[in-house]
Amino acid sequence: MARKRNDLAIYDDAAAKWWSDDIRWVRILRKMVPGRLKWFDRHVDWPGRRVLDLGCAGGFMAEALEERGARVTGIDPAREAIAAARAHAEARGVAISYDVGTGEEMPYPDASFDAVVCVDVLEHVRDLDAVLAQVARVLRPGGQFLFDTINRNALSRFAAITLAEDVFRILPRGTHDPAMFITPDQLDAALRRAGLRPIDRTGLAPTGIDRRGDPRFGPVPFTAIVWMGRAERPR
Repeated sequence: MARKRNDLAIYDDAAAKWWSDDIRWVRILRKMVPGRLKWFDRHVDWPGRRVLDLGCAGGFMAEALEERGARVTGIDPAREAIAAARAHAEARGVAISYDVGTGEEMPYPDASFDAVVCVDVLEHVRDLDAVLAQVARVLRPGGQFLFDTINRNALSRFAAITLAEDVFRILPRGTHDPAMFITPDQLDAALRRAGLRPIDRTGLAPTGIDRRGDPRFGPVPFTAIVWMGRAERPR
């Protein structure tokens, strides 16, 4: 029997322990946030900005952005993960608005946000063009789209599927479908079709190991596996 790929049920399955650090792959997702923000922070002055965390899951990036002073909204189709995000924010007294929904059909007015952040998401969506069209619609003119995704090539497949899922079990088996990985050229073309202007990109990779044996992440010049990018809605 063929293995199910792009299995998004893993986010709801892990929701009850999302903030506990008990599940290694979830813990690693949390530890990727500072590495992503080392690059994102260079491009957005967060305080007071209206920011959408698209594909927020249990709220790791959303809470980090709120701590930087942004006014954050999170959206994700995983109902249990959204419930976990809401509960954690409420317990901390954090003002983040969370919605259940998809990137293809976002329930926000035009030009609602100064920035849209979208990490570990684009390689999972059912309709990339529809998602990017929605991103362009909800961004104000001059607003920025900051994202990461997985490049599509033999090396990224080996790293994300063979090593991360099959050998080291860093991710649950079936998390990704390598056919849905996205090259920079492919995404640049899709961004332009949506009316967004690609600006620049960099890589994201482990840069060390912490005391628990989990990788630390940061921006790197190497974009062949995971890469981060930035685009703008023209004024």
